[in-house]
Amino acid sequence: MIEEHIPKAEPAFVDSFERFYRDTWQRVYRALVVSVNDSDLAREAADEAMVRAYERWRKVSRMSNPEGWVFRVGMNWATSRLRRRSLQPRKVEAVGVVQDHDVAEPKLIDAVRNLPRRHRDVVVARYLLDMSEADTALALGIPVGTVKSRLSRALTALKEVLS
Repeated sequence: MIEEHIPKAEPAFVDSFERFYRDTWQRVYRALVVSVNDSDLAREAADEAMVRAYERWRKVSRMSNPEGWVFRVGMNWATSRLRRRSLQPRKVEAVGVVQDHDVAEPKLIDAVRNLPRRHRDVVVARYLLDMSEADTALALGIPVGTVKSRLSRALTALKEVLS
């Protein structure tokens, strides 16, 4: 069980992390589903990222964007798993995983899933996780200018596909 690997902490520490977990796990999971196009892998990645956040909570909780850090850790973990297993991401059978995320158009989710990975990641961070361009850049480890150019290209591609 996870508890065996995590040191005991004072109640305020645990309460702080539990609030963060409750408020962000679902959003990070949904963003990862769209990014990796595999709901099982996204669930594992979100869980792994949250465990790592808990292990480093004193540092992560003081970051300007802890949710972005968790998203990035989840993306790195999922990418590593995909490489190790040499798997192609599976198509998610139902859009229901994200349908309650105020996405009115299922075609939009499919279009985002079909973007190149680097464009998909900035769209997911910027719009599904509602991060600023600066936070997106920080979370993905790229310059703000790169975020802007990738967003521009991604939005142009989405407009073409959806029009």
